[in-house]
Amino acid sequence: MTRSDLVEELAARFSQLTHRDAEYAVKAILDAMSEALVRGHRIEIRGFGSFSINRRPPRIGRNPRSGESVAIPEKRVPHFKPGKALREAVDRRTDELRADNKL
Repeated sequence: MTRSDLVEELAARFSQLTHRDAEYAVKAILDAMSEALVRGHRIEIRGFGSFSINRRPPRIGRNPRSGESVAIPEKRVPHFKPGKALREAVDRRTDELRADNKL
């Protein structure tokens, strides 16, 4: 699902929202989540999952073309951990689709 798919779904589910309002709502939520992660905060959405920042320590890598050693600096990367309800829903729905031979 892409951002535009999410906007379409939101506008379809809530008829009082115009397409432009749905687009602003999705953008506002994603911007707020991004900003929270940049500040180092953890985001928890009950029943869905949590977003946090993981630290990847500096290391020595190799250039695949030349084989030369390259210093790779420390990185902070977003990490998503699905909640129990989401994991169970995906598992249950996958099993249903397999039973119906749709997957």
